[in-house]
Amino acid sequence: MAFDYDLFVIGAGSGGVRASRMAAQQGARVAVAEQQYLGGTCVNVGCIPKKLLVYAAHFRELFDAAAGYGWQLGTPRPDWRTLIGNKNREIERLNGVYGRLLDNAGVTLFEDRATVIGPNRVAVGGREFSAEHILLAVGGHPRLPEVDGIQHAITSDQAFYLEELPRRIAIVGAGYIAVEFAGIFHGLGVETHLVHRGDRLLRGFDEDLQDGLARQMQQQGVHIHFDTTVSAIEPARGGKRLLTSSGQALSAAGDELVFDQVLYATGRSPNLNGLGLENTAVTLTDGGYIAVNEFYQTHEPSIYALGDIIGGLELTPVALAEAMVLVRHLYGGGSEPLDYQHIPTAVFSQPEIATVGLTEAEARRTDANIDVYRSEFKPLLQTLGGGVGRTLMKLVVDRDTDRVLGCHMLGDYAGEVMQGFAVALKAGATKALFDQTIGIHPSSAEEFVTMREPVKNQ
Repeated sequence: MAFDYDLFVIGAGSGGVRASRMAAQQGARVAVAEQQYLGGTCVNVGCIPKKLLVYAAHFRELFDAAAGYGWQLGTPRPDWRTLIGNKNREIERLNGVYGRLLDNAGVTLFEDRATVIGPNRVAVGGREFSAEHILLAVGGHPRLPEVDGIQHAITSDQAFYLEELPRRIAIVGAGYIAVEFAGIFHGLGVETHLVHRGDRLLRGFDEDLQDGLARQMQQQGVHIHFDTTVSAIEPARGGKRLLTSSGQALSAAGDELVFDQVLYATGRSPNLNGLGLENTAVTLTDGGYIAVNEFYQTHEPSIYALGDIIGGLELTPVALAEAMVLVRHLYGGGSEPLDYQHIPTAVFSQPEIATVGLTEAEARRTDANIDVYRSEFKPLLQTLGGGVGRTLMKLVVDRDTDRVLGCHMLGDYAGEVMQGFAVALKAGATKALFDQTIGIHPSSAEEFVTMREPVKNQ
């Protein structure tokens, strides 16, 4: 059977664009459809604009430290509209870059909504096309809970386009997005309250990092309300009030709090509505994500899916890696499945968190005999800068094999530091190799190769 395209991709986010380009370079006839914006969540309302705002917020700490280094700055103030305008221009530039990448690769771009109308068939812009393979890479969106008055809240998507910087904000949640936006708004001078129904930030991360980040955020002035469930949001004079499960309004120092903005960051859902899955044999997992095999094939043989809609690690580099596995599988002579172990990740909180491998709790659940190495210290910048920040580093080691099972850091530039150690763990590095490695002095990273005595063992 002759098809209009070898591969039709729905979604031009990171994974979709990578799969489109690489497949086209292998000689496949490729089309991609995108109804919203090129680059997907990461480029437009995720990784890139978020990191730009994190940079902006981080200047507050640097300005505070500057006096200790002989700089006289006066009283610096952020200009939100300038920041957002510059951010928007950069995102528009990146949208153009993605468009040119697709064009240069010979990929046909449809800037319209696409729907699967059956195996090997797609409808877009009032036209129908056949394709040997269809790839679903449509990403996800912020999920809002069923709370009375939730229409008065915003999500992270809207936070990137606020016309004004709020004076006081409540952020509901405790994951990546919540703690990152708490750092952003606090760093820009906003009275920031982080509201979480549990007793720890960043579920799934090492407990030392969870506790250390919460402590430092509170020392910086972020108000964290643990064990607090929001039951309703209601309009109030001058803003919005959060009602808790006790029926009382959220308060501080005995006074009820009224917020200019309430931002919900309590999870994301895959963009499956209107995709046309009912016209296929595609099935969903118990969690509501598209079920795929190790090469991202769904239960409909002609349809594949990757990225956030399959419910794995919702990280841009993971979607890119999945796209490469898929393209090699379809057009490159075959490939090995993606190894999801030792995938590093960072949270661009203030201070940053970065980690690769097992947490201490995870390692103990494997019944391994482990040693834990831990170091906490004041970073050199703060010795003259006068800040209260602390850096925490931690290694989890299998005592029987000497292999390093986990590497964790809380501190400035943790993401940059952890990338190199991720290579080491992927290669199976032992604690002895860490010990034999000469450190770079003076740097925070050298602490990872100078920790000699375990603080905990099993």
